[in-house]
Amino acid sequence: MADGFDVNKMLERFRERAEAVKRRNLPPVGGEERAAFVNQAQTDYQDFAMLSDADGSLEDGILTLRIDLRPPSD
Repeated sequence: MADGFDVNKMLERFRERAEAVKRRNLPPVGGEERAAFVNQAQTDYQDFAMLSDADGSLEDGILTLRIDLRPPSD
């Protein structure tokens, strides 16, 4: 698995997925279904964006992603 695996390419794919979620059209649904779709899109975007911002490394076959979730310091 580790041979030929590129952490940066994986992170770029997550950036692309986050952007795709932002461009995703709402299906023709209303009410609770619409709210569920919007909530899922927000969760998908958050997850993909967080992963795309990770610092990644692959050492001895172990993929490590570091994501700083601390609030920005002023």
